[in-house]
Amino acid sequence: MRQKATDKAALVFEWSQRNIVRGNGCLANQLQRATLSVSNKIAEGFERGSTNELIHSLDIARGSAGSVRSMLCVTDCMSAFSHLKSEISDLKSQCESISRQSRAWTDSLQNSEIKGQRHLNDKTRQQYEQSQRKSEFGQRMDQFKQDQEARLNRKAAERSRKAPEHDADIE
Repeated sequence: MRQKATDKAALVFEWSQRNIVRGNGCLANQLQRATLSVSNKIAEGFERGSTNELIHSLDIARGSAGSVRSMLCVTDCMSAFSHLKSEISDLKSQCESISRQSRAWTDSLQNSEIKGQRHLNDKTRQQYEQSQRKSEFGQRMDQFKQDQEARLNRKAAERSRKAPEHDADIE
């Protein structure tokens, strides 16, 4: 996601260098700063080493992506940008995608037992790995039970099909 945000920032930088964008007040500067904020906040949050700080940084990055999208919506309404509608639409879609990915990442982090790199030591790492192994074992056991149940049901069905034939032989 960070790479996608970086690519988007580079694209917006190139796009905002056009005379039409630069000639509209501080629009180019605001677009550049907001797009840089997205990738910078993702990187900063990851480097801080705690899940809570990463979540906070992802929220800020998502807000910055919203700001970029808002500015692009304004340019989309301006007649001076009518010849760039397709490019503006593509940029808005990229911002929306980054926002969705950021939200999904935040959701997964909020449901994680790991508090971040900073909090991982040998003991917590072993506890986490043991918890993961226990969970995987439980899933394998559930699958084994389902497979066994299906096998027993098939055998019972086979026996019930053979039983009427056997009863006919006895008479």
